[in-house]
Amino acid sequence: MQNINLRLKKVIGQISGIIKMIDQKQNCEDIIVQFQAVKAALDSAFSNALNMNLEECLKKKDSKNIKNILKLIAKK
Repeated sequence: MQNINLRLKKVIGQISGIIKMIDQKQNCEDIIVQFQAVKAALDSAFSNALNMNLEECLKKKDSKNIKNILKLIAKK
């Protein structure tokens, strides 16, 4: 989970940067690029957390939690 925490802290920094860019009325294209970078970083953190949790559940043969995780990721 340490890796995920580090990624999320970086995302916080990126979001702060976007806020500054908006406040400073910087180029819209540059802001959009930063939004895309934040989205990719969150997707990566999510994938890592999901993989770690599913691997742990599989090791423990914890089908109940696996089903709960699958329900959560199926929600839209």
